[in-house]
Amino acid sequence: MDIIPSPLNFTGGKYKLLPQILPLFPTNICSFVDLFCGGCNVGLNTPSRQTIYNDINANLLGLYQTLKTQDISYTFDQIRQIIHDYNLSLVSEYGYAYYQCESSRGLAAYNKDKFLRLRADFNRKQEAQDLDSTYYLMLYVLIVYSFNNQIRFNRSGQFNLPVGKRDFNARMAQKLYRFIQRLQEQNCHFNCGDFRQLDTSFLTAGDLVYADPPYLITCAPYNEQGGWNQQTEQDLLDFLDELHHRQIRFALSNVLQSKGKTNDILIRWTEKNAGKYKTIPLQYSYANANYHIKDKSSPSQEVLIVNY
Repeated sequence: MDIIPSPLNFTGGKYKLLPQILPLFPTNICSFVDLFCGGCNVGLNTPSRQTIYNDINANLLGLYQTLKTQDISYTFDQIRQIIHDYNLSLVSEYGYAYYQCESSRGLAAYNKDKFLRLRADFNRKQEAQDLDSTYYLMLYVLIVYSFNNQIRFNRSGQFNLPVGKRDFNARMAQKLYRFIQRLQEQNCHFNCGDFRQLDTSFLTAGDLVYADPPYLITCAPYNEQGGWNQQTEQDLLDFLDELHHRQIRFALSNVLQSKGKTNDILIRWTEKNAGKYKTIPLQYSYANANYHIKDKSSPSQEVLIVNY
């Protein structure tokens, strides 16, 4: 299969690491479980008989389910209708001059009030639990027009990012189209929930569970607000140990050290299981992935840990 990227911009997404990760996966995978699917980069590009995408973010999985089940043309019509209804920019059709903007400065000044209105309407639909296909495609449009195309919700579950500089350009449209095509070709299912509550009773030795959790020692939107801590990290390692005990294959992406910090829990676990699990170093820097990072010269030690 051609490797295709997710249309969603997740900090720490694995698209650029796929040429290193995919050859390390076993062949002839029956069920592939993408335990923290995020942008779906790994599950989308791993051949298997069926793929199970799991994530704790219900909005994300609702968006994927919408893209999976709707006609592609109808989805694109809905997206363009939302852009039109809120009078957001569409430079690919009208150019920058039409919006009295310059490409070097971006479109934030023009889109800000329209974006905030869309964001408010989306959050109201969320509060009312009016979770139809329009709701999920409003979320997609918000992501496209938000700062750095990021995804972030506050403690109340409301989307809270500010407006960004870009809009729904041809490149984004192409990425989305290819993503939907692949998703609709796959025999895939979506499960929303904490990994600790995932039903794994159906898994056998022919399956593979891939875990790309929030990294304990890094800062990113997906592990803000205390969502991932030392106990959660230990629970995941216990979960993987149990899979190994049942002779089910797993692969774990993580970092042993980053920006002067070390993941002591993970290091102790790898040392304890050195005879059972292999720790494979990967070569990639996230130095430019997060504008908050001050020490961009200090390397991260990215690894893939497998039990096969």
